[in-house]
Amino acid sequence: MEVKKYLGIWMDHLNAHLIDLNFKKNNHSIVSKFTFYAKEEGLNKSENIMHNKEQRIYASYYKEIADKIFKYDNVLLFGPTSAKVEFYIFLNKYLHFKDIKIGIESADKMSENEKDAFVKNYFNK
Repeated sequence: MEVKKYLGIWMDHLNAHLIDLNFKKNNHSIVSKFTFYAKEEGLNKSENIMHNKEQRIYASYYKEIADKIFKYDNVLLFGPTSAKVEFYIFLNKYLHFKDIKIGIESADKMSENEKDAFVKNYFNK
């Protein structure tokens, strides 16, 4: 019998914290390159340029996260911002992720232990 692989991803537009329930040593974070300074720099040039830069950086950020979830059967996206929904929409554009069960939950800022507990509770339902 194959063991199901579960991954929780707490995310906002700046950070994604990946929580692998099977292997704690696989937990790590991915940081977006879209910073306050990048936004300010883009706005100084033009709003259109800033928007295009923001879209490219977020697409790169979401792709980096997506590359990590191929080996999982169930993924939980949670966090305080709309980034989790945007990422879900990003994933739905690709057939590679159609066999992965993806859930979305709202959550506030959390400590590492709270994130771990949230993911455990979600998948133990």
